[in-house]
Formats: sequence, structure tokens, C-alpha cells
Amino acid sequence: MQNIANRLENMRRPSILTRAAKEGALSYNRKRHLQRLLGFGTLPRKIEALPWLLDMEEQLEEQRAADYAGYSAVRHLDILIATVAEAQLFRALRGASPTI
Repeated sequence: MQNIANRLENMRRPSILTRAAKEGALSYNRKRHLQRLLGFGTLPRKIEALPWLLDMEEQLEEQRAADYAGYSAVRHLDILIATVAEAQLFRALRGASPTI
């Protein structure tokens, strides 16, 4: 498995999804959003959520690319917003610039 930094660097998504996720990340509330997306009460530590979000997002990206009938653009965007925000937190904790 690739490390988190490599996975973030290698992400390539349509620009409309990327722009919407970056805009949505501005109003991201970790407690509210992660509990809804990950489905459990206790929040993971700051770096622990990102691998789960990346795995969830990769599955949604595969569905999008395959034109899967059950694909949800809204869910994909929700996951991307959380991924962008958590990646910014991850990079801030690591001392790197927060870009995706």
C-alpha cells in the first residue's frame, strides 16, 4: 500500500470535483462530517481518518469512471470535501504546504 502522501500526490480527479471539494473544505466541520461519513461515534485521531477516506473515495472514483448506476456524485463530493480538509490537516501536522 502506498503511503498517504503518495496517494494524495497521485490523485487525479475531474477539475469540477476538485474545485467543488476545495470550496466545500472551507466550511468543513470535522466532528459533524466525519461522524456522518465514517459512521461511528468516536472520532479517529487526526491522521487516522485520511486512509479510510482515501479508500472510500477510490471506490467512488472507480464507480464514476465505470458509469456505475448506483454511483452518487453527492456522496463522492462529500468524501472529497472531507479528504481535502483532512489532507490539509495532515500536511499541516507534517509541516508541508496543503495542496491537493
